[in-house]
Parts: sequence; C-alpha cells; structure tokens
Amino acid sequence: MNENKILQQMTAIFSVFMVFFYLGVGFYMLFFLKFSTVQRPVLVIMGSTFIFYGVYRAFRAFVKIREVFFTNDDK
Repeated sequence: MNENKILQQMTAIFSVFMVFFYLGVGFYMLFFLKFSTVQRPVLVIMGSTFIFYGVYRAFRAFVKIREVFFTNDDK
C-alpha cells in the first residue's frame, strides 16, 4: 500500500511539471513566436489551446496533490 502511495505522489509531482510545460508552450506560441512559417491565427489557436489545457491540468494536479499528500490513510 505504501509503494502505491509513493507512485501516486510521484505522478502528482510530475503533473505539476507538465502544467508548466503546457503553459510555457502556450505563452511562447502566443507572445514570443513572431517569425515562423506558421500563420498567426494557427499560432493563436494552438497557443490558446495549450494554455487552457494547462489550466485544466493545473486544477486536476491541485486536486490530486490535495488528495495524495493531505489525506489521512491510516487503514
């Protein structure tokens, strides 16, 4: 049971890193990728999608971290 909890904690921490990745890619596509072969509307659509998905993943990561780290499982 303890090994399963450690794996869940590692997964929750990894999901936080993925949140930063998705938000970083989204902001990079929206604000910093000026000179590329991809047209601007496509960059805005893709960047916005990455940002919204990053926000969704942040919420899910928050719920998972609260569940895994801050619940009392004395069974």
